[in-house]
Amino acid sequence: MNNLKNIPLQTKILGLISSLILLIIILLASIFAYMQSVDTRNQVKQLALQSAKSISLMPELRDAIEKKDIETHFRPIAEQVKDQVNASNIIIESREEIIYSHVNPSLVGQKSLDDTSYHALIFGGSNNFEVEREQGSVLVGKVPIIADFGEYTQVIGTVSVEFLEKDIYQSIYERIKIIIIASSIVLLLGIIGGIFLTKSIRKDTLGLEPHEIASLYRERSAILLSVKEGIIAIDENGLLTLINHSAKSMLNLNEEDFIGQHIGHVLQDIKIDDVLQTGKTAHNVEVLINEKMFIFNLIPIIENGNVVGVVSSFRDKTELKKLMNTITEVRDYSEGLRAQTHEYANKLYLLSGLLQLERYQDALEFIQKESITHQQQNQILFNQIHDANVQAILLGKLGKASEKKITLVIDAGSYVDPLPSHIEVADIVTIIGNLIDNALDAVAHQKEKRVNFSITGLGNDIIIEVTDNGKGISDDLLESLFTMGYSSKGENRGYGLYNVKRIVESLGGTIEVSNERNGRSIFTVYLPKKVLR
Repeated sequence: MNNLKNIPLQTKILGLISSLILLIIILLASIFAYMQSVDTRNQVKQLALQSAKSISLMPELRDAIEKKDIETHFRPIAEQVKDQVNASNIIIESREEIIYSHVNPSLVGQKSLDDTSYHALIFGGSNNFEVEREQGSVLVGKVPIIADFGEYTQVIGTVSVEFLEKDIYQSIYERIKIIIIASSIVLLLGIIGGIFLTKSIRKDTLGLEPHEIASLYRERSAILLSVKEGIIAIDENGLLTLINHSAKSMLNLNEEDFIGQHIGHVLQDIKIDDVLQTGKTAHNVEVLINEKMFIFNLIPIIENGNVVGVVSSFRDKTELKKLMNTITEVRDYSEGLRAQTHEYANKLYLLSGLLQLERYQDALEFIQKESITHQQQNQILFNQIHDANVQAILLGKLGKASEKKITLVIDAGSYVDPLPSHIEVADIVTIIGNLIDNALDAVAHQKEKRVNFSITGLGNDIIIEVTDNGKGISDDLLESLFTMGYSSKGENRGYGLYNVKRIVESLGGTIEVSNERNGRSIFTVYLPKKVLR
């Protein structure tokens, strides 16, 4: 099987074409030879009878019979007729079956060579038959010679015209030879055409054999399934020719077959047609689709100097941003821990100094104060908040706030069980981390720097609330607060609250913002514990 698999396509096509043409030639030649053989034999039979009848009606033959000198008076005429019809012999016999005339003069006057004159002499009929001679098998046409005596007619002899079968077959072979020559030319033309056909096919398949194409197709399918980036391709007419599973998933396309549809009907926001017309490569093109930011790379497919299609790979910038936020949070945790380490080191230095100065009462009061604060935080953080990820986030933010000299208070009424599985770690990191960071920035220039955080999960929703004592948010900015790219902190910012709202809505929740009279801002997030379908 492997040997057959490795046979080149050109050999297969040429072999198939040659075999088919050769088979057709053999079948047609066989049918033609059979038909020619039957027709030629029938024609020879008819010719033998017609020639014999013509000779039997000649007056010269009857005169020669009456004079009993056929060899002298009629043999030249018989030879002339024999040459005209290409017969092998013309035999004239008497009523007594004595040979009057023969191509072999030594047989003249002898008895007939075979008993075949009965039908002609008795019934006066004509007939065909085959006999064996020294030269081989002979096809004979025999007719009676009838003399008119006025009141009656009488059979006075017979005329036989003979044709050698080998001469008949030679005639058939000459006709078949023409067919064989013509068939050979057709076979040669077929092979030449097959060569050109295989070259054309190999050009279309880039010189690849069928098993190589099949292998490439399997590898292509596996690669498209394994690649996490979205991949789409169009032809020179803008018709979609390829879209992988990742692309369908990221673009929220259903299972409808988009292959063969125009790219403009499927994805209107992607300007692939521009690349198709200009033939210029486009890298890192940002496109907003379904409230998600994607980064596209558009590569034209150029063949013989012409653009015959475009391939595009793309990735979700939102996911990249999400990953970057997670990395940022991890970095913030480490910085928070470093800040806590630094702060506790300073407190240890303070205790060491107080002890060296023998100010034991001051040292004791400081330890008791820190202990109470620490116990209160730990009581809430570890005994009331049972989700490890939320604990880790708050620990990091406590350290960060402490380093910035900001008081971050975890509400004493906070209580939450481990978060449902549909709320991923990256989601809760983005929500809590951005809300607390914004609150810390809001109070950074305030005289009293205080941020309150609470989380509860006693009902059907998980409620997260972050309050700061900053200047508040003006009413004209509330509408654009969650818009992507909006920020009051400078350029290349404005993704935090946008990501928070997007994640909250994707989880089926809501987010609310309000200002108190004294300027405090309150961000409240409601996340349902059950996945909403």
